[in-house]
Amino acid sequence: MPDTPPPLFVITGGPGAGKTTLIEALARAGFTVAPEAGRRILREQQAQGGRALPWIDPLAFAQAMLDHDAAAFARLRGAAGPVFCDRGIPDTIGYLRLVGLAVPPAMWRAAETHRYRERVFICPPWRAIYGTDSERRQTWEVAERTHAEMIDVYTALDYTLVEVPRAPLDERVRFVTAATG
Repeated sequence: MPDTPPPLFVITGGPGAGKTTLIEALARAGFTVAPEAGRRILREQQAQGGRALPWIDPLAFAQAMLDHDAAAFARLRGAAGPVFCDRGIPDTIGYLRLVGLAVPPAMWRAAETHRYRERVFICPPWRAIYGTDSERRQTWEVAERTHAEMIDVYTALDYTLVEVPRAPLDERVRFVTAATG
């Protein structure tokens, strides 16, 4: 493992906390980003009648997310500047813990060997912007529990969590970019 992790910064938190909106704003500002695995996998699995869906086979869904995030990590690890990842490999562990499934040892190993930058940005639950849709089915309570799981998992893996303020989007973008230096 290199002394300095690649320039990959994770933005995590519960569903509906503004992560994807923040990632999209960072992309518009010219930064390299890695989109969230979950929504992409949901769309792909639904389109092909697949079983790797959280309501059918949550372990297969988690494995698909891990595979996606590991591929993004490998593809982006040599980037010249900061890369902002909409969730990271540890999020898969948090998901499995949230739904009450055992975390396979290989997932822990992947989280330990694919190290992001120490500072992980966490978007707190934010009721004013929270909403559900056809892909985000989680309740507000699940969003809060997911946030707590992300804190536990990233802390257990020795990351430093930096809470993104509940503020207008341009302020959140400035906050995150200033804190990566």
